[in-house]
Amino acid sequence: MSEHQTVEMPNEKSTVEVSRRQLPLHCPTPEMSLWNSHPRVFLSIEETGQATCPYCGTAFSLKNE
Repeated sequence: MSEHQTVEMPNEKSTVEVSRRQLPLHCPTPEMSLWNSHPRVFLSIEETGQATCPYCGTAFSLKNE
């Protein structure tokens, strides 16, 4: 690998929109790469519409449906 080549890290998408059908919310989500992830953590998003994973910093936003 050249020193100028960047490597994409799994779960690097910083903001994820979720719908109420996807609740209860947990990170990592099923769409995220699991081989290099952290333990599953459940996040409370119902009251504020926003949540941030304490492990990876992914921000979640609840879609208005």
